[in-house]
Amino acid sequence: MPPDRVIGVDVGGTKIRAGLLGRDGSAGRVIEVPSPTDSADSFLLELDRVIESLLPEAPVAIGVGVPMTIDRVTGIALRANNLPLVEIDFTRRLRERFRLPIGLENDGNATALAEWRLGAGRGARDLIAIALGTGVGGGLVLDGRLYRGWAELGHIVVEADGPPCQGNCDGRGHLEALASGEAAETAAEAGIPARAPQSTGSGTTSGSRSGR
Repeated sequence: MPPDRVIGVDVGGTKIRAGLLGRDGSAGRVIEVPSPTDSADSFLLELDRVIESLLPEAPVAIGVGVPMTIDRVTGIALRANNLPLVEIDFTRRLRERFRLPIGLENDGNATALAEWRLGAGRGARDLIAIALGTGVGGGLVLDGRLYRGWAELGHIVVEADGPPCQGNCDGRGHLEALASGEAAETAAEAGIPARAPQSTGSGTTSGSRSGR
């Protein structure tokens, strides 16, 4: 790993994934833990613990991608759809705790930036990146610049009066409601029929409902 390595953190609705990254995109040790979803406090404590476990590697900065819209004036992350996070000032909180420079970005934007600089989008002037996970995120590169405006690609309506969106979103027919990991799991479970109990011939029954 190069000497100017940083900690990169991907915050997701299902897991927190963090690792050591070099400027060239090389990756070192990676840690992955389930995302606590019972409260903001428990989530933030787990985020701290994951970052702390990588501090002995002497990173020079911490970058965090969050599935939240960020107020570009205040720097506050406003709300997560699939996590109990509302109006969190990640930058101030992490800077005060770890005394390192902090970079904060919407996770979809971070995906687009990574693909543009180091991945499949190298050399492109315009790019759309879609990130599929618990929800659907995405980011845009327009005319050679990362677009940091309001671009919640997962909440574009693709089916009028479609199924309700998930998490904290009260919309309907969104891309996230139809194409996310959670939507796929829901559709799969709905398509697996229950298996009727079978007689054993001794007056008892056995059988189970198919599922995960």
